[in-house]
Order: sequence, then structure tokens, then C-alpha cells
Amino acid sequence: MRTLVTGGTRGIGAAVARRLAADGHDLVLGYARDDAAASRTASACRELDVSCTTVRGDLTTDAGIEALFAEAGELTGVVNNAGATLHLGPLAATPSDVVRATVDLNLTSALLVARAAVQALGRSYGGSGGVLVNISSGAATLGSPGEYVQYAAAKAGVDALTLGLAQEVAGDGVRVVGVAPGIIETSIHADAGEPGRVQRVGPLVPIGRAGLPDEVANAVAWLLCDEASYVTGTTLRVAGGR
Repeated sequence: MRTLVTGGTRGIGAAVARRLAADGHDLVLGYARDDAAASRTASACRELDVSCTTVRGDLTTDAGIEALFAEAGELTGVVNNAGATLHLGPLAATPSDVVRATVDLNLTSALLVARAAVQALGRSYGGSGGVLVNISSGAATLGSPGEYVQYAAAKAGVDALTLGLAQEVAGDGVRVVGVAPGIIETSIHADAGEPGRVQRVGPLVPIGRAGLPDEVANAVAWLLCDEASYVTGTTLRVAGGR
């Protein structure tokens, strides 16, 4: 098994990488800029006796996506995880360039990574089949009013991508599934400007707390394995009941 994880060196992506390494996946981890995090995550994966290659690049560019998949080589799975909220606040108070950047990263890039994944995995393209896991968000169905409507809208597009593409490529040996995390304890909140968001929002979740990256990683690992061989075109919500 050889799996590519975009945004694979921090937060949920790093947890996914470590879990897949424990399951015996050789890994290719894409990342944008944090070299130290990439080094730490790769080292942790290699300690589990798998190969792990890191590739730095910008997935909002065609060149970045092409370079990542060229380095990845033959794959059995892709986790389409790279994303960020970028900003917290009402849509009307969000700068237009931030809205565009949010949609570009979380939807347009996700579409183009999915396109490349089908070209890498699909039997009609010379692949051996495999699984594409799109990381969505619980925000896709909640809308995130007052926080990041533009991010929620982009992630709703990712859910539509999972549904439509799964039907399009089922006959080509590719399963397409999604995972929609809720409020998870990662640096995404601090990166968007509110380090204490987990403490503010976590207790409002029906289960009473924020989730952990490893809990999302467990869902991703299951969807990639043969136990989920009849699961496609659906998004699994990992959001504590919210």
C-alpha cells in the first residue's frame, strides 16, 4: 500500500499519516511551508518501518499538484486533506481576497487533487484502482454563520465532489469517500486568529468536547481498508453528534 496525504504533516493530516504508517502504508506527504513539522511527522512514520517521502509545494497551482503526484509514483490511496479556514468573522466583514483564497484552497485545489488522484488510481489510466478520501468538514451542513461561511460553502462543494465523482469512477476501480470532522483540537483555530476556539466551542458539542485528530484518522484508515470495500459516494461525519 502506498498512500499520498495532502496537508499530511500537521494536525489531522499528521494524525492520518501516523495511523496509516502503523497500518503498513508507505507514505508521500504533501505540505505547504512548515519544514520542521514535515520532518517530525516523517520521522515518526519511518519509526514504524514504512517509507515516507515529504514534498513541499503549493496545491493552489497546477505545477504544485503535478510535482506532488510525479514524486508520489504508483499509489493505492489518496487522502485529499489540505485546507484551512484562513479567517474568522462574518462574510460581509471578510476581505474579498480571503474569500477567494479560501475557496481556491478548500474547493478548487481539492477538485484538482481529486482529478489527479483518478488519473493515478484509475484502471483506464494505467492505475490498479484504489481509494480517494476527501476531507470535508461538519461546517458543510452547518453553514458556520458568523465564523466562516465561505469555508463552509467550499466544504459543501467537497461533499458534492465525493458524491458525484464516486459514481463517475466506480467502474474504473476507484472508491471515493469523505470524512467530515467537527471541532477538532488542531492549530487550524489559532491559524485563523482564535487560539481559544476549541475551549469556546467544544463544550457545545453534544458529546461534550472537541475531537482529537487521531479520532478522525481512525475513520480515514477504515475507509481506506478492505473492510470498507462496499462504501463509496458517502461522507462519514466525525463530529461528536453535531
